Amino acid sequence: MIYRRRSLSAELIRKALELSLAAPQVVAHRSWRMATAGYPLSARDRTEFTRMGSEKVEAYYQSWAAIWMQFYRIQMEFMVEWMTLPLRLASGDYLRISRPRGDLVTSVLAAGIGPMHSKAIANQKRLSRQRT
Repeated sequence: MIYRRRSLSAELIRKALELSLAAPQVVAHRSWRMATAGYPLSARDRTEFTRMGSEKVEAYYQSWAAIWMQFYRIQMEFMVEWMTLPLRLASGDYLRISRPRGDLVTSVLAAGIGPMHSKAIANQKRLSRQRT
């Protein structure tokens, strides 16, 4: 069996599409649950309502951390490229002076969408298994 590696842009598109399908399902399920919750709240409802807020904050911080780490990696690549430029020029390697950087923005977006995607998909699977 032949396995092909997906391009970064195809992976980003796949994750964005899955996120756009999973997020409304999770919101609808949780909105229905809030609307039908009685007073006093059950332990299961309290746990779910607390989880709603805390996981959004967690996914937000994880996304920003992933974005900043990707920016850091890109900056390190640029630094190494510029530091080795005199050596490459001296060796006659003129063709490798600068390589194409078309996927940099895509790599940053893919890093940022990853934590939100994984949380939404996990919630969709978990909430679809539960009885209301």
